[in-house]
Amino acid sequence: MAKLKTTQRLAIKYYRTKFKILTSISKRKAAEKAFELFCTPQIRNKKKLPKIFETAEKLQLKVDGIIVRGWRFNHPAERKVLILHGYESSVTNFDRYVKPLVSKGYEVLAFDAPANGRSDGKQITLPLYSKMIKEIHKKFGPVQSYMAHSFGGLAVSLALEEINHDDNYRLALIAPASETSTAINTFFSFLKLSPDIREDFEKIIVEKGGVHSDWYSIARAIKNIKANVLWFHDDDDDVTPLSDAMAGERSKLSQR
Repeated sequence: MAKLKTTQRLAIKYYRTKFKILTSISKRKAAEKAFELFCTPQIRNKKKLPKIFETAEKLQLKVDGIIVRGWRFNHPAERKVLILHGYESSVTNFDRYVKPLVSKGYEVLAFDAPANGRSDGKQITLPLYSKMIKEIHKKFGPVQSYMAHSFGGLAVSLALEEINHDDNYRLALIAPASETSTAINTFFSFLKLSPDIREDFEKIIVEKGGVHSDWYSIARAIKNIKANVLWFHDDDDDVTPLSDAMAGERSKLSQR
């Protein structure tokens, strides 16, 4: 892990102290604030647009009242591919893949998720990201191929459960965030949050999405995905662990 800057260390110290005090006052309030922080990207990638993005057609749509912004290349084409980024990222980080995909004849769609990149919004959740993908499929699709990294990989897996598709669809996962429960564990550990607020934290997830955090899982969702899946993962990935990835792979193999 890269060495933290002084401002980052101070921010972490502030949040740890804040949640310690909040927990002593109200476990529910501490859980609510923790969930809010969990869904709020602390970094917004707005670097200068790569040259290839300057040539693209600009697109936008509203998802739950939030304007999400995107780009379209090589329109119209028979087959479309949607690029999806991870948490605190932007599709502009995937500029190197646009030209090769276009050369293969694809129409390329690329959108920043809410609260990320050039899209509006302050928070991002899996239901919201998944809804964005389904809306893009409806408005600019049908999208038959997907390339997704990290958080985007889990979001598209959930979306595909609700998109009518078959084995002609393609899904390329690049170190996807396989298990939400792992992300929550990491979040609690990093901020040294009290285990006493975990139950209320889970209740908030159910209240907002209707399901427990374990439901937001590629290992679970992949059983309902008919698309051909290509999965890339680093053995030493400590953000999205390989052990989580292997759980998803075992689930896929169990269907054969």
